[in-house]
Amino acid sequence: MIPDQISKKINFRTLDLNLLRVFDEVMVERSLTRAAQKLSLTQPAISNAMRRLREAIGDDLLKRNGQALEPTARAQSLWPVVRESLKQLQDSLDPDEFNPLTAVSTFIIAMADATAAEVVPALLEILEQEAPGVSLRIVPLTTRDPRELLRQELADLAVGYFPAAITDLTSRAQSGDIVSFEHSRLFDGEYVCVMRKDHPLAQDELTLDLFCSCRHLLVSFSGRPFGFIDESLAALGKKRRVVGTVNQFATAGRVVLQTNLLTVLPRHFVSVAGIESQLVLKKLPFDSPIVHVDMLWHHHSFTPKAQRWLRSSVERAAALSMKSHLSPNENLN
Repeated sequence: MIPDQISKKINFRTLDLNLLRVFDEVMVERSLTRAAQKLSLTQPAISNAMRRLREAIGDDLLKRNGQALEPTARAQSLWPVVRESLKQLQDSLDPDEFNPLTAVSTFIIAMADATAAEVVPALLEILEQEAPGVSLRIVPLTTRDPRELLRQELADLAVGYFPAAITDLTSRAQSGDIVSFEHSRLFDGEYVCVMRKDHPLAQDELTLDLFCSCRHLLVSFSGRPFGFIDESLAALGKKRRVVGTVNQFATAGRVVLQTNLLTVLPRHFVSVAGIESQLVLKKLPFDSPIVHVDMLWHHHSFTPKAQRWLRSSVERAAALSMKSHLSPNENLN
């Protein structure tokens, strides 16, 4: 038997539409505390709003599973409709909320120095031509999973190599879960082994055993002396000796110019950094993952036109920059 609470008809005329705004934010954050912070309300106010919505709709909407909030089937089906309706209302009420030519805004993008060297010059040129009042702040990318950074609105976008995060989001989306992030592929790249021109191995074929026997400098955002190159080696039953870590590709490039250390850098970065003529680049002597450089952003309550313009500009900047490069296999030993 279906309880009367669930079978009752919703009276839309008396429904407080503000409750849908709260519901949308709670679904985005999966946290009453974070939703309260985003809406500048208290947590009891959020809890009360969700209680009223549950009573009006006749469904629990969200259930606790340990510390996590999980949406019911009804909430899963309702949220896309609510979200799209709120977006359409936002656009209708403020259709010209962002005009690049007259906007005075600051965008924050988290990315590593290698990606910044690739994308930022063309992006700043686009800003100069299309949005002269817009400023850009690039902040260091210190993780391969920037979702928390974006969730806390410490950056508008994150650009980089996020294999685990993208895999997780794709898997959850394919299983029917509603995810709070979107991503878009900017370009693919490859990593190469880099050494100074007078390195003892500069004229030799770089074999797997030679690669593993050398002393290595690792670029590590977290400071951990183990990266995806080491994961590839481990799958072969091999390991290399990492004797130092730095958190910038530019620093790694400068260090290997003055030492007998090897490092692994993005092929495109060596070109745009202006150090290619001073280095010897060699293909890695084992199969390693293709480096997918993605743009990742959070599904905040709305997707403002300013954000859409920014993402479009980053995509165009990346495309323009990549067109200017040589084939990634040229000039490799």
